[in-house]
Amino acid sequence: MPLADAFAAHARIGEALAQVGESLRQVTVQIRNGSHSHGSGVIWTADGTVVTNAHVVSTIDPVVELSDGRTFPGRIVRRDVTRDLAVLHVDAKDLPAAVPASGRELKPGTLVLALGHPFGVRGALSLGVLHDAAAPVRGGVGRWLRADVRLAPGNSGGPLANVGGRVLGLNTMIVDGLAYAIPSTLVGRFAVGDHERATLGVIVRPVVLRRGAGAMGFLVLQVVSGGGADAAGLTVGDVLTAISGEPFQSSDGLSEALESARPGDRLHIELIRGFERVTRDIVLGKPPARPRAA
Repeated sequence: MPLADAFAAHARIGEALAQVGESLRQVTVQIRNGSHSHGSGVIWTADGTVVTNAHVVSTIDPVVELSDGRTFPGRIVRRDVTRDLAVLHVDAKDLPAAVPASGRELKPGTLVLALGHPFGVRGALSLGVLHDAAAPVRGGVGRWLRADVRLAPGNSGGPLANVGGRVLGLNTMIVDGLAYAIPSTLVGRFAVGDHERATLGVIVRPVVLRRGAGAMGFLVLQVVSGGGADAAGLTVGDVLTAISGEPFQSSDGLSEALESARPGDRLHIELIRGFERVTRDIVLGKPPARPRAA
């Protein structure tokens, strides 16, 4: 590539990243206790829902400052120190809201952007690479995104996003020099309350479809009466193979596909019934009072 073309390409990439950074600044807030900055947060809905880490809102009277300089009292709606998540509400309307990514967008090697207010520096942007999407933390539980991106105190609760500006998760901590973030699918589920998780209305068991190929299926062991799967005509013995054209690749594939879904959503399901391949559209519902219902 001629040098002039290389410089032009570099300039275009820089301009594109700057635009994404600016869009992330619009949805990122600063959370303060009086005059002291405690961290960052992300505007999750246009009507004033803000998500952040629980350790960022250790005070009962946080102040939320928007990118345009406006400040609002933050009312704590929900806080869970075990998950290190908190939901705030501010009395504002028509706010720019984050666009969360789905679990299927969490691919190792993806370029990521972190935005926050490290050491009180407003709207600082850093660039890195996603390592994995299921990293454990010593002494901790749950799934984490892990990325090689620079964070500092004040980044907590801010967005980790892809270069398209879709929010992959909330930056939470630094472990062994790497950034750990809570996936957006889990953040979104917490934002509306766990009772809003979506279900197909089946009890399943994972099965390997092609050995060595990584393809998984989910054998239907029971169909919950009155659920979405029941209404769509699923039966015991069906093997679910894909959602919306995306084949399952692991034993967590079904739960991961449902993490970003909501009750009332309609999903296109592919399945094997006997020797036939069948498709069904299923309207998701709320979980029944049964363990292990998918």
